[in-house]
Amino acid sequence: MNHCIVGDVHGEYRILLNLIAKTPLNSTLIFVGDLVDRGEESAKVIRFVRQHKLLSVLGNHEEMMIEFGTKFINDIKNNRPIAQDNIWLNNGGKETLLSYGLVSIINNQIVPHPFIREFIFQFEDDIEWMKSLPLYIELEDKQPSGRTVVISHSAIAPVWKLRDDAISFNNFKNRVLWGRIRPIDSEPIFNVFGHTPQKFTPDTHKHYVNIDTGAYKKGEKGFGLLSAYCIESGEVFSSSDIDYAKVG
Repeated sequence: MNHCIVGDVHGEYRILLNLIAKTPLNSTLIFVGDLVDRGEESAKVIRFVRQHKLLSVLGNHEEMMIEFGTKFINDIKNNRPIAQDNIWLNNGGKETLLSYGLVSIINNQIVPHPFIREFIFQFEDDIEWMKSLPLYIELEDKQPSGRTVVISHSAIAPVWKLRDDAISFNNFKNRVLWGRIRPIDSEPIFNVFGHTPQKFTPDTHKHYVNIDTGAYKKGEKGFGLLSAYCIESGEVFSSSDIDYAKVG
């Protein structure tokens, strides 16, 4: 069985479909988080992943959506003014709300749709699903070199020893979701992660792969690609919005 690890999708649904069309048939897809925000179709990405029961780890953008999306829901249900400015909205959350059809942008202000209470349930249910996402996935099958394969949002090797340390859990979680340190070869694992966009191609080494190639950065030279790394073969597949191909 092929395990193909997909980089940060960031709401780029069409690019995701094209990438899947390129990966080996019947591959098991696993995502490194950041399924949402920045791109225009986050709701479709989440629906696709959930409908096909695909695996993903938690990313920092899911964490932000859980926190600030929950506040958005509570404000709507309690007839309170909604926030116009927070870290989530300023980093793609606004596009995510638009993708769910919950708001409009009028004079640069986020305006809830008049009947938002009647169809906010999907957004709320997706947030509950995000709460169940793990910080990392450890595969049973090893990489060809014999290393244990670990999928996480950011590089996990620097804090791998802390994974079962309850006292250090908050530090562990923060580093796994937000860290930008290139992993040294200090642990007997093969880590596939994203979070920090790489130009042109994934950053591939004997002990790690950074698979994020900046799918949402369309128009920026060297970016605008969504990539997947297949564990068993070591192959890399990439797609862009230009070579979009529809799949069923």
